[in-house]
Amino acid sequence: MDQTWLDPTDRSDQTEPGSLDPSDWPALRKLGHRMLDDMFDHLERRRTQPVWQKLPDASRKALHVPLPQTPTGAADVYETFRTHVVPYSVGNTHPGFMGWVHGGGTPLGMLAEMLAGGLNANLGGRDHAPIEIEREVIRWSAELLGLPAETSGLVVTGTSTANLIGVLAARRAALGPGVRRHGTNAARLVAYTSDRAHGCISRAMDIAGLGTQALRLVPVDTDHRMDLLALSDLIARDTAAGFKPFLIVGTAGTVDIGAIDDLNLIAHMARHAGAWFHVDGAFGAMAALSPHLRPLLAGIERADSVAFDFHKWMQVPYDAGCVLVRDPDRHLATFAQDAAYLKRTARGLAGGDPWPCDLGPELSRGFRALKVWMTWKVFGTERLGAMVEQSCEVAQALANRVDREPTLERAAPVALNIVCFRIRGMDEHDTQDIVANVQESGEAAPSTTVIDGRLTIRCALVNHRTRPEDANRTLNAILHAATRCPVPGGVKLR
Repeated sequence: MDQTWLDPTDRSDQTEPGSLDPSDWPALRKLGHRMLDDMFDHLERRRTQPVWQKLPDASRKALHVPLPQTPTGAADVYETFRTHVVPYSVGNTHPGFMGWVHGGGTPLGMLAEMLAGGLNANLGGRDHAPIEIEREVIRWSAELLGLPAETSGLVVTGTSTANLIGVLAARRAALGPGVRRHGTNAARLVAYTSDRAHGCISRAMDIAGLGTQALRLVPVDTDHRMDLLALSDLIARDTAAGFKPFLIVGTAGTVDIGAIDDLNLIAHMARHAGAWFHVDGAFGAMAALSPHLRPLLAGIERADSVAFDFHKWMQVPYDAGCVLVRDPDRHLATFAQDAAYLKRTARGLAGGDPWPCDLGPELSRGFRALKVWMTWKVFGTERLGAMVEQSCEVAQALANRVDREPTLERAAPVALNIVCFRIRGMDEHDTQDIVANVQESGEAAPSTTVIDGRLTIRCALVNHRTRPEDANRTLNAILHAATRCPVPGGVKLR
């Protein structure tokens, strides 16, 4: 076979019109090494930098330019990125970022993104190695959660998309193949989930054409888990009224406090009702990485489908979510379609049936599975599980300190790694100001949520870099900011 194209000294292609390859490979290589070194420096020194900084008006203006018509040097474009983007990102790589359930990413994941970009593989279909990497990730995920070896699945953008796929699979299972041709035909389908479930469940019902009113929001108990007596009552009422319960969504790690529903009992109730059992495990499903925390997820192995993210607790860079479907035939029946230009063959590049595009809404799909595969291979489940446990330990230490502070009161139990608390006597407006002031100081990034109808400060311990001293620094910043706000009739702040 002629392999002259492998000769790195052959630059004849650079004179071809229309090519976007560099005219000076050594110069771009040098710039690439500088970019990589700069990002390594950024991550290595991240702890010493502000958690978050507001984008200045000058930088915002520098980023708002007319549509480019003529070329700009790559070095100049990189300088714009380095100056006006890097310092003003969301901040979730910093150990003081605790406001939302975001993973911190890793240098290894960054390198995996670069490698995937170099291959530029489309994982919609055909027969090539990157798809086997994704299938391996699906096999590992099913094994981790206790699902059957034949479980089907996809690596997707995130749990919002994964939950949508779960809802669509449940809809197809309930109504049969006709739903893909004729729609729901006013079928009276109803679904159930906790009133603490993520809003993407409601959005999935909307996108699936079932309507948000068909989603019954079940109240929670004192531990913020779905009240199963209330669920049973709702199912009985709907059935008596002529509705068809087709889906029950359990939550493994609620967005507000990280509570995990009783998945075993929900699985039993779903089977009894003839409904599809789906688990939204956006971040909580990855508690399975830890042998000590895995029992909290008992019942997840009975799910018909599970949605979760790798880019949260597993620290894979954004974006990387996953959906698993127990029955591969039902999964395939939900999305597969024939198209002449996508015809499968027994041999050649068009082999490898079924293709990933048969399992979800996307035909064009990036190689996001590579960063998941590399993370799992390099760190291993044991080390990743220890990292997950560390997050929970730091959260418990933070909760213990909150309990010792006379000016603070805890707003909810610590189910996993999220601590919610209030400042005694502080109203909602001042609480929001305190959180914003702390964020703008660059010292820490907590957020807020609403628990029992009241605004609450929320610290989610997800970043693998976060240590007890980071949690203490965050609490100190909150207490310091609180001293600047009056507390009429409340406890005097130190």
